[in-house]
Amino acid sequence: MIDQPFKRADEHRGSSLRERLWRIIFLSDTPAAKWFDVILLWAIGGSVTVVMIESVEPLKEKHGALLYLFEWIFTLLFTAEYVVRIWVVRQKRRYIFSFFGIVDLLSIIPTYLEIFFTGSGHLIVIRILRLLRMFRVLKMAHHMGQANLLINALLASRSKIAVFIFSVLAIVSIEGTLMYLLESGAEDSSFTSIPQSIYWGIVTITTVGYGDIAPVTVAGKMLASVMMLTGFAIIAVPTGIVTSELQRERDEVPMDVRECGECGRRGHDQQARFCKMCGCPLSDQGSPPGENAAGEIP
Repeated sequence: MIDQPFKRADEHRGSSLRERLWRIIFLSDTPAAKWFDVILLWAIGGSVTVVMIESVEPLKEKHGALLYLFEWIFTLLFTAEYVVRIWVVRQKRRYIFSFFGIVDLLSIIPTYLEIFFTGSGHLIVIRILRLLRMFRVLKMAHHMGQANLLINALLASRSKIAVFIFSVLAIVSIEGTLMYLLESGAEDSSFTSIPQSIYWGIVTITTVGYGDIAPVTVAGKMLASVMMLTGFAIIAVPTGIVTSELQRERDEVPMDVRECGECGRRGHDQQARFCKMCGCPLSDQGSPPGENAAGEIP
């Protein structure tokens, strides 16, 4: 929630600054907010690129100092962003312990840990902690307009997907056991156990086909052919489930009730500022997009 104006003039100016920063950071309805999103996305992409380049040993040996400098620049940038986010929100605990609040914190901690573990770069624990910087990629979901639509569709279809995965595992277990029975008596057979056969069944039914295990008997090859063909049909099932939920989410999205003063067009995007038909400005009614009536951050 945006803080209410303070009684004193200097406090009121501070509150106004916090409100402007809040709109820039958490909303995307102003040019400044859109520029902030673009710059932040580029910074996230740059920081992840640095992490990837650091994993290439020849490039690290040649440009190690430059990569180290860029890493600190990005770390300080994200640290400042994290501090400002905490400052501008009223429900600070809610943000700090939210998913993206934790992601923001995890993305900057590893670099600072290296200060206290100087000379311990060979410790596996430190190397693993440095990989936490890759979590910055998850922050991109903040700025993807359809992210919530996709997340809601996945959550709505999680029970169906769980049943589907369980059914596939049951089928693969039965087929793997059957393949073990068919191939166990053959000479030079790679199906030495039921778990090994189930592993082959999973690789086959997902159309990956590593080729490290293959049936040698006629009956085994026939069963493998059936599994390969059914694999294509199985892959299409979760796609259809998620697609149907996505369509349902789109149908349930509330329509914008604003009407263009020039052409009378309705049905605009809720965050639109201009008419999609004639380009004329749309009047703001009610709470701004992304903010409820109480002014709280969604």
